[in-house]
Amino acid sequence: MTATSGRVAIRPAISGDREAIERLLDERRLPPAGLQAHLGGFVVAREGGSLLGCAGLERYGEVGLLRSVAVAEGAEGHGLGAELVKAVIERARTLRLRQLYLLTMSASGYFPRFGFETIAREALPSSLAASEQLQGACPASAVPMRLTL
Repeated sequence: MTATSGRVAIRPAISGDREAIERLLDERRLPPAGLQAHLGGFVVAREGGSLLGCAGLERYGEVGLLRSVAVAEGAEGHGLGAELVKAVIERARTLRLRQLYLLTMSASGYFPRFGFETIAREALPSSLAASEQLQGACPASAVPMRLTL
């Protein structure tokens, strides 16, 4: 799965992308916890040698967790974040996941355009408890959302 938009390529992450993803997450103040374990579920947007964005998918049985949607400073406002989210949703559908969840501190108004709805934290499936994102990497005040695939 490789998509291109102009000279920007969106493709699955490889091990050589890990350090750049960690830097981007740090710049965007997103938790890197669990990145190494779930790197294979990430997609990246690159232009030349520069990482412009990333988004990750953690899989837990029939459900997934969308995480770490980040776009580099200077690359915002061009729809790159939306393309990354769509790429993860497509991957989740290809894997035949039933639902995709996320936690967000500041973007609960962004994700409904993709079909996500806000849910109660108690409605998160117990299988997601294995994610470092739910084990404290994301604060308890993060808004949980769900997309039925």
